[in-house]
Amino acid sequence: MSIALRTLDDGAWISVNNSRQVSVSDVWTLSRGVFCDCKPAYVLLEAFLDVRVDGPTVVAEAVGQCLECGVRETITYLPVGRIVDGTFEPVDPETVQSVLEPAGKH
Repeated sequence: MSIALRTLDDGAWISVNNSRQVSVSDVWTLSRGVFCDCKPAYVLLEAFLDVRVDGPTVVAEAVGQCLECGVRETITYLPVGRIVDGTFEPVDPETVQSVLEPAGKH
């Protein structure tokens, strides 16, 4: 079964099978990774640039700004959900996320 992923509305949404699922209006808690020196970093996403699947994980490239220090950066590999039994399960942005490296870079 294939899953259709794309960004909508100038990067404001991630669409899964033609249904808006993930919005940039959420604050994401990032525990580690190259974004800023804040631990954790509370990042308000501004736009999704790309979305793709890496194994069962749906990842996005996004631009965001840290609410603590004001750094504005691109996140190249943000897990936003998983594909489980052919169904998309979104990640809760309030849970602490690690900015992960793609599976092929371990």
